[in-house]
Amino acid sequence: MTDGNRWTDINERVTEEWKEETTPFERIYEVLEQTHDGQSAAEIAERALVSEPTARRHLDALVTTGFAATAQDGRTTLYRRDDDRVLMTRIHELRDQATRDEILDGIRRMKTEIRDYEARYDALSPEELARQLSNEANEEWEDVTAWKTTRQNLAVAQAALAYDEASKQLTA
Repeated sequence: MTDGNRWTDINERVTEEWKEETTPFERIYEVLEQTHDGQSAAEIAERALVSEPTARRHLDALVTTGFAATAQDGRTTLYRRDDDRVLMTRIHELRDQATRDEILDGIRRMKTEIRDYEARYDALSPEELARQLSNEANEEWEDVTAWKTTRQNLAVAQAALAYDEASKQLTA
């Protein structure tokens, strides 16, 4: 058996296990969670290992409940995850998993990390650094990605803190 066949066998096995261990709805939801740009019901159906009518039915339910958003591309409806819902889920999870002091400590660490990137590369943003890099600058490209992630995590932590404060004010 060649390496290519072994990988094909493994991929097929993992795919079959995923199909056996999940419902069509769970697979549609999983695929949708990974869909940043819109995809048609047919594309999502193929990735989720379901028929197109099944995908469309579950996607429409996810749109109705606010977990998915749609856009039109001509006559085709494109589905994607609802980024506002994802953001609010992350904010709620952070509030549930960390204390106010832990969130504040994390914010301080992330701000320090961002200042370190700014000083190390003499750049104000990861986008500015990216414009300066060549394709061969592998370590620096990894830093661009890490910097962007840190900036996103900082925004979520700050939003969780603000949300927590607003919640306290509303109940006071």
